[in-house]
Amino acid sequence: MKSIPLLVLVVGLYNVLAFGFAGSLDSIIWTVHLSSGADWSFSFNDMLLSLAVILLYIEILKSTRSGMSTVIDHMFSLALFIICLLEFLFVPQVGTSTFFVIILIVLLDVVAGFTITISTSTRDINVNGDGVNIS
Repeated sequence: MKSIPLLVLVVGLYNVLAFGFAGSLDSIIWTVHLSSGADWSFSFNDMLLSLAVILLYIEILKSTRSGMSTVIDHMFSLALFIICLLEFLFVPQVGTSTFFVIILIVLLDVVAGFTITISTSTRDINVNGDGVNIS
């Protein structure tokens, strides 16, 4: 269960709202009147993007682990990115800027995950003239 990327939640929630409740993604959740005189409105699109950024942080933290579950997590993240990209290209309901930013966040999860795992694994295994030292 810990190998499943958390960004699946954002993609799934986006799909539920896009397919089940047409037009609900642009619905305003709340509006706040700021001291500057401007009104700041927060929509479901904004909520999903905010949630995606928070989950991305957790995914990056998960990438610092080592072990087989991390490799499986990276494979699932890559599969999620491919599914999102195909969905963006071929499904009209998700052809939006919000979903495109979610795709970028998922891609960042994939790239950061592999980069962090590779950099931490080179620190764990040290090859020298005396043999292999694992630390």
